[in-house]
Amino acid sequence: MDENKRKTDPKTNVLWRGDYATALKEWISLAEQGDARAQNNLGVMYANGEGVLQDYGEAIKWYQKAADQGLDRAQTNLGEMYANGMGVPQDGEKAVKWFQKAADQGLAVAQHILGLMYANGMGVPQDYIVAHMWYNLAGAQGNEDAINLRNDLSKKMTADQVAEAQRRASAWKPK
Repeated sequence: MDENKRKTDPKTNVLWRGDYATALKEWISLAEQGDARAQNNLGVMYANGEGVLQDYGEAIKWYQKAADQGLDRAQTNLGEMYANGMGVPQDGEKAVKWFQKAADQGLAVAQHILGLMYANGMGVPQDYIVAHMWYNLAGAQGNEDAINLRNDLSKKMTADQVAEAQRRASAWKPK
C-alpha cells in the first residue's frame, strides 16, 4: 500500500487511534504538499479541537483546499460549516453548492443532507421531488435516515410526484 495513502486512510490512520500529535505532524507535511485527504483530516482536527485548539477558520482553510481538489468528504464538511455558520456567516446557498458537488459524486451523506436542504427549502427553493430523489439515492446506499425521511416525505406528495422523483433517481448518474 502506498505510504501516503496509509497515513490518510480513515480506517488505519493515527487520528482515529487518538494519536493526535503524530497525526498532526504527518498530515501537516502531506497537506502542505497538496494531499487532499490530509488536508481534510486537518480540517476535521481543527473543527473538532482534536489535538489542536478548535479553530473553525483553520478548519475551513484546510477543507477548502481539499474541496477545491474535488474530495467529496471535504466538500461535505465545508458545506456543513456554511450550513451551520461555523467560522463563516451562515449561508445556505454556499452550503448547497458544496453538498451538491459531493452528492454529484455519489457520497451518500451529502445526498442525504441535500435531500434535507430541498425538503426544508434551505439555500434552495423547497422541492419535494428533488428531496425525494436525493433521499432515494442515499437510501440505496444504505442510509437508513434517508430512507425514513423519504418515506415520510412521500406521504406529503402525490403519486405523480413520487413517480417523478423515482424516475429521476433511476436516471441519475454520478459526475
